[in-house]
Amino acid sequence: MATRIAYAFILLINSIFSWLMLTPWALSKLEHLTLDYMKIKCQGEACTGYVAVQRINFALGLFHFIMALLLLGVKSSKDSRAGLQNGYWGPKVIVWLGFIVLTFLIPESFFQVWGRYFAFIGAMLFVLLGLILLVDLAHTYAEFCLEKIENYDSKAWRVLLIGSTLGMYTASFAMTILMYIFFAGHNCSMNQAAITVNLIVLLIISFLSVHPAVQESNPKAGLAQSAMVAIYCTYLTMSAVSMEPDDKLCNPLVRANGARTASIVLGAIVTMLTIAYTTTRAATQGFALGTSGGHAYAKLGEEEVEHGMIDQQPMSARREMRAEALRAAVEAGSLPASALNDDDDDDSDDGRNGKDDEKGGTQYNYSLFHVIFLLATCWVATLLTQQINDIEMTDPNFAPVGRSYWASWVKIVSAWLCYVIYGWSLVAPVVLPDRFGH
Repeated sequence: MATRIAYAFILLINSIFSWLMLTPWALSKLEHLTLDYMKIKCQGEACTGYVAVQRINFALGLFHFIMALLLLGVKSSKDSRAGLQNGYWGPKVIVWLGFIVLTFLIPESFFQVWGRYFAFIGAMLFVLLGLILLVDLAHTYAEFCLEKIENYDSKAWRVLLIGSTLGMYTASFAMTILMYIFFAGHNCSMNQAAITVNLIVLLIISFLSVHPAVQESNPKAGLAQSAMVAIYCTYLTMSAVSMEPDDKLCNPLVRANGARTASIVLGAIVTMLTIAYTTTRAATQGFALGTSGGHAYAKLGEEEVEHGMIDQQPMSARREMRAEALRAAVEAGSLPASALNDDDDDDSDDGRNGKDDEKGGTQYNYSLFHVIFLLATCWVATLLTQQINDIEMTDPNFAPVGRSYWASWVKIVSAWLCYVIYGWSLVAPVVLPDRFGH
């Protein structure tokens, strides 16, 4: 966990630095530290704006791309390359900062193409990944609560499941009412359409989740999952209408005193939390992406699974069997007594005893982890630079994050796409029963 937090912190610092580079404020402060003796220029041009943001995020993206290649195929901490993931933080930070410096030596034309096409595609993949994982979280949360209720007849879990479902639906409808009151004025047709479509689809997927056909194919589907999807998509819609420009007088937050700073801080916090969740979830729950996640189980031999029953056994059971075999071999004289000490050393490195919890297998896919971070840098760069010339600069020193129609429409369409993904997760077992074993 500490490793993942460290990488997330590097992404946070990189994102804040690239945001500051949207305007000349940061460089002016650096120049002021030199008593205005040194003027900072990049190939004779200003080092701020669109290209500067692309440079900084490209540098971190390149770092994660190289890490993904270097760690490809690492399965356990026994691999000598595993140390690259969890250690060498000093050299890795130096390499990251070195890449940032080197990117300012690359011609601007490269980053115009990179930002317009490659970073944009990476950003859209990152958004899609987040939606898939959100739907996966909704199903996992509800099924976990239902499992606790079924196994232990727990009143606490039942109250938690019902209470959270009611709470999320209440919050969704409350946000919808607020959006109609403050963001759906006479000339705000875009906002009116987005809010209304979200409300209608919210009701449709809620009804769909309790439809008899869906319940027959997946009895664990229900309003709990729908509530989580509903509140997330309603939040996306509210974030979209509250961050759009105010050229049509549809966003009172822009005109409110102090709201600009509050919305920027809140947006940054939510964005970083989303990125942290997405990367961690993708790394530890690879099944959502069609990969196999890490676990502490090992396959039995093929001759042991012909009966078609259990085909896995815990690693602890394998260690006990191995220890018995070693003791028998030592007693028979076929192995020296030191073999038992070697086995004890291996056992002491087990995750449950505190030393190495990835000796039997990594907890997550290292290469996939860095690919997710690469996509995250693309998303940050695209979010900060799309329609940069149209962003309303209410403060000469700081540029608001995502205050453009492009960013608003990305969030609106993302909410619709999330509903589609969740709806398909409900309907798929009904229309494709053979594929899902029904």
